[in-house]
Formats: sequence, C-alpha cells, structure tokens
Amino acid sequence: MDTLSWLNYHHLLYFRTIVVEGGVTKAAQQLNLSQSTLSAQLRTLEESLGTPLFERSGRRLELTEAGQMALNYAEEIHRNGRELQRWFSGNPVHHNTIRLGAISPLSKTLQFELIRPFIMEGSTRIHVTEGEFPDLCEKLHKYQIDILISNQCPGGVQAEGTQSFLLGEMAVYLVGLPPFKIPKKPFPDWLEGIPLFLPSSHTMARVGFDDLLSRADIHPEIRAEVDDMALLRLLALSGAGLALVPEIGVKFELQEKRLLKIEKIQGINERFYATILKRKRIPPIFLEVIEKGTEALKVKSEKPRRKKKSSN
Repeated sequence: MDTLSWLNYHHLLYFRTIVVEGGVTKAAQQLNLSQSTLSAQLRTLEESLGTPLFERSGRRLELTEAGQMALNYAEEIHRNGRELQRWFSGNPVHHNTIRLGAISPLSKTLQFELIRPFIMEGSTRIHVTEGEFPDLCEKLHKYQIDILISNQCPGGVQAEGTQSFLLGEMAVYLVGLPPFKIPKKPFPDWLEGIPLFLPSSHTMARVGFDDLLSRADIHPEIRAEVDDMALLRLLALSGAGLALVPEIGVKFELQEKRLLKIEKIQGINERFYATILKRKRIPPIFLEVIEKGTEALKVKSEKPRRKKKSSN
C-alpha cells in the first residue's frame, strides 16, 4: 500500500494544533495528550508525507516550506469539517467568526465602521486583536488571525505568502480647537512655534509631514508623539495644540464641530490595507470584510453650495 494512499486525519489535527498553540507543550495540554505521544504522532505524519514539517530555531519550532503547504490544507480541511458538522446538526445558518488583527495606532472609528455592518446583521461573530505590526504579521502567518488591518503593507519576509488589498487612502489634517490665533501666513510658515501633537515616526503621514517641515525649515513645538489614535484625538480636544490625524480618526468630532479642520496637508495621505494569507479561493466573508473596509474609507465629496440669487 502506497504511503500517500492513506492519511490519518487525527495526525493532521495534531499538526494544526501544534502550529496554532505555538509548540508541542501547549498543544499537548490542549489535546489532553502527553508530549511524547504528540511528538510521536507528528513524526508519523512527517514519515507518511515523506518530509519534515518543522525545523528547530532555538527553542521554537519553525514551519518548513512543506509544513506551510501542509498547514494550508489542514486549515481548509478543518473549516470544511466544521461546516459539515453544522450542516448535519440541522442548523446550516450559523455564526461565522472573523478574527481581525488591527495595529494599535489604528483609528477606533475605522475599526468600528468596518465591523458595524456585521454586528448589525448578526450572523458573523467578530474577534478583534490589537497589537504591534510585526506581532500581528506573525499571528497572520500562524493562522491566529484571518485579516490584518493596518496603515502598512507587509514587505520582505513578512509579505511572503500574503496578499494585500488597498482599502483606500484618506487626507491628513491638522485639527483642533486652539485658544491661540493662527498666524496670517501661508502654510507651512505659520507652523513655526505652534504646539503640535503628532503620530509616531513610523506612520507614513508622519514621515511625509517631517519631510515637509524639513524642506521648509519650520520648527513647530512638538508637545507629544503618540501611537494611539484615540489618545491623539483626546489631545486635539484638549485645546492645547493641533493634532495631525487622518480624517477617519476624528470623523464624529468633525461632524459635531467639536474639532475643526485647521489645515489639509496637501500631498500627504494615510493609506490603509487589509492583508490575508494567499489562498486558492478567498472565502466570501473575507472579501465582504475587505469591501466594507473600502466603503468605510470613502470620503463623500461636499456638494458645492448654490449661490443665493440677488434680491435686486
């Protein structure tokens, strides 16, 4: 009997659990097996496939190229198995679960606009994990999140085996309710000495803004640099300075006139991406999330006001 003519699907489950849990020890606890038993089952799977699925990197297990391919199949088999169980349970209409990863500085307004349609509709359960970009990229590769929402597009090793979608780009503004007068000078000259709250230096908006200041030889008073968009919004609301933010980050405050657009920064936009692992067929629910994200970032252009007719 050929070694590939029979596949023990329990072994595939064990293999997937090792990847998801990040090692044999935690996977053994999850499966209620001894570590030695689980290690033996993994070796049996590797022998049946004729190739190692992991290689050691210090104390960590790293997937080989064959291991990554095996994991892709294991994930698909796992999903299909759950669908099969739900169908025969007499309840084919079920809650899908989408695991979103959002980088910590990402606007909470954007996150809300993205998940709101699914919450209102009620058939999809949303799980949101926040973290640093490199950590979330690692979680994506380990199938611990489904979609990574970020203002960065993975590059280099992080981009291997992934597919990114540009959700959209948004204008960046200086916003606030300043108690001080804005000097009557052209931009960016009037920024000299003005108190500012800025996003951290790794954002594209900040990189572009710093370049603008450098070329104009302007030196504002930078009072705070923060990674969290919610904190940046609160600093703008304090009235102690102006904050550099994409429009989506202060959407509601602008609508309610709690903040004012002081200056649109020409030539600088914040881009937002959705990144997933490459698949033969992208699940429809993933495409729906990407579509909702694109819609959330669309800025409706203001209609020009009609001039009042003269009463002469």
